[in-house]
Amino acid sequence: QVQLEESGGGLVQAGGSLRLSCAASGRTASSYNMRWFRQAPGKEREFVASISWSGSSTYYADSVKGRFTIFKDNAKNTVYLQMDTLKPEDTAVYYCNSIPATFSFTITSTAFGSWGQGTQVTVSS
Repeated sequence: QVQLEESGGGLVQAGGSLRLSCAASGRTASSYNMRWFRQAPGKEREFVASISWSGSSTYYADSVKGRFTIFKDNAKNTVYLQMDTLKPEDTAVYYCNSIPATFSFTITSTAFGSWGQGTQVTVSS
């Protein structure tokens, strides 16, 4: 089991940037594929980005492609989500998720893996 803790959320103006962090703890944390999801008020949780356990491959939702970057530091057991050119529609609670490396990192379903508690991102217009 991997425990996850997100940080880095906050309030930012449209066009600005934020970097989210997700610290993973557990003996095999570095062998998990990592994913970011978000959930806006009144909406379902949706996939944002994912990265393979090695960090060599990434996958993005069309809505964030070209603006968000996911990367990880296995030595620190931490995955990051760099969010640039933020838009008001990016406002949501952002959640970190881990799934075993035996699963494809491109899976976008919310039915798998362990979750952090979430961090709020608010983008003002």
